[in-house]
Amino acid sequence: MPGIRKRALCLILSLILMCALLSGCEKRRYVLTTAFEKNELMRINGKSCYLPEMMLYLTTVQNRYKEVYGPEIFERTVDGVSIADRLKDMVLAKVAQIKAMNLMAESYGLKLTEEENRQVFERAEAFYQTLNAKERETIGVKADDIRKYYTEYALADKVYDHVIKDINPEISDDEARIVTVWHILIKTYSLDADGNRVKYSERAMKEAYETARLVHELAVSGEDSFESIAAKYSEDPELSYTFGRGEMSEKIEEVAFSLDKDAVSDIVETESGYHIIKCVSDFDVEMTQENKIAILKQRRETAFDETYDAFVEGLTKTLNRKLYDSIELIRDEEVVTSDFFDVEF
Repeated sequence: MPGIRKRALCLILSLILMCALLSGCEKRRYVLTTAFEKNELMRINGKSCYLPEMMLYLTTVQNRYKEVYGPEIFERTVDGVSIADRLKDMVLAKVAQIKAMNLMAESYGLKLTEEENRQVFERAEAFYQTLNAKERETIGVKADDIRKYYTEYALADKVYDHVIKDINPEISDDEARIVTVWHILIKTYSLDADGNRVKYSERAMKEAYETARLVHELAVSGEDSFESIAAKYSEDPELSYTFGRGEMSEKIEEVAFSLDKDAVSDIVETESGYHIIKCVSDFDVEMTQENKIAILKQRRETAFDETYDAFVEGLTKTLNRKLYDSIELIRDEEVVTSDFFDVEF
């Protein structure tokens, strides 16, 4: 299953990215109940997650996160909620997703083949051997547990491939085209003490436009390079941009994609100010091909999300709130495992 590593990396990246963590995670609706087995943390239509599984995922992500940001990150809070608690919520959501995807597999009649099961067994054994005695004891996992987690992980990946297998739209060169431009900005706003934009007065707007007009004359005269003019006059610290459709403001995109190589635009007005654009490359072949792959990936993910969201809407999710609230990050220098997601089948 060549897709497993791709999905594994996507999962771990989605868990450790700071921007995702700081913005919080999706609030799943859970039904609270006291009818749980020992160490049973969560149940989704009969699929249960027990404490060792949660701790393995949480510890893996915690250690990856610590490698990037340092251990002190867990002492921080955002909007009154600790980073540790946000990390717990995100990991819980991801574990719940894998359980739900395994229920999807059952609904589709999907199972792992003998060869896939053999690979799962081998990878699980290999990972288990990387755990030291302290990690096995503290997290609470055994070899059979790791095989079960990897089996569910592999089956979740198989569900994803099954759902998106027919999503292969034709993506034209023009749709995926990537352009590179030099750019000059003459601003028409200032910032107040709180960092909010304040639009220029009418007089200041006229002065800004007159500056843009004079700079534009310099740019089209060819006496100096556009790059040197941009470096001297632009109020945007970024002098060049490489982008595809849908990545810039509508006005900037419309102009940029209409320019031939080496052409200079007229003055373009947006909420930020007056822009002058020079096309450096109107069609980057290599980057356009890469963008086709990115567009296809996005469409497949969108298709899967729609199918997944419709499926989980009808599921019953129960959470052992008392047990969940008692979970804390493991702070032990001997517990360093971070390779659970580095699996390739």
